Amino acid sequence: MGRMNDHEAPVDERFTAAYWDERYGSTERVWSGAPNPQLVAEVSDLRPGTVLDAGCGEGGDAHWLAARGWQVTALDVSAVALDRAAAHAPTDAADRIRWQQADFTTWEPGGATFDLVNAQFLHFPSALRERVYARLADAVAPGGTLLIVAHDPSELHTGMGHDHPEDMFVTATQLAGGFDPARWEVLVAESRPRLARVPDGREVPVSDAVLRARRR
Repeated sequence: MGRMNDHEAPVDERFTAAYWDERYGSTERVWSGAPNPQLVAEVSDLRPGTVLDAGCGEGGDAHWLAARGWQVTALDVSAVALDRAAAHAPTDAADRIRWQQADFTTWEPGGATFDLVNAQFLHFPSALRERVYARLADAVAPGGTLLIVAHDPSELHTGMGHDHPEDMFVTATQLAGGFDPARWEVLVAESRPRLARVPDGREVPVSDAVLRARRR
C-alpha cells in the first residue's frame, strides 16, 4: 500500500526519517537552494563563528553560511536530504560543513555550544515544539545568538496550502514568551511579511514569525 497523502498523514509521521526520505526522494529538488530570507536579514551583520543549522534540508542555509566563513554543523532527520545537500555544497566551502542525521524529537545537544543556532520552519505541535526549542537554546554559547523563524498562524488564511494542524503554527510573541529574560535578551520578535511562491507559480503574501535572541 502506498503512503497516504499529506493531508491524511498522522501528524507524528511527519517527524520521521522515512516520511522525509520519501518526500525528498520523490523529486529532484524540494526547496529553491537559496538561503532563507530572514536568515540573511538577521545574520549578515554577525561575525562568522560556529553555527548549528537545525533542520537543514537540502542545505541552502548551510551553504550560504559556510560560504560566509561559518563553521557549520547541519542537522536533518532525512539522510536523502543530507546526501543531496552535501553533493551541492560549494566547493570552496564544503570543508566547513559537517552533515549529521538527527531526530529532533529525541535530539540533545550533548553539551555542544555554538555562536549561532539557526532553526528555519522547524515545526512541531506546541508541547513538542517547546522541548525542541529549549534544547536548541541550550546549544547556544554565552553571548551567542538563537534565530528561530516559523510560519505565522496568519498563513492559515492565505491559501498557501499548508496542511499542518493550527497548533503547529506559532507567533513571534509566543516564541519570545518562552525565554527567561535573566538568561536571554530578545532582540527581535515580530511578524515579518514577505511574498512566497506557491506551487502553481503565484506569489502570495505570507508572514514569518521571527525571533532573534542573544544568550547573556
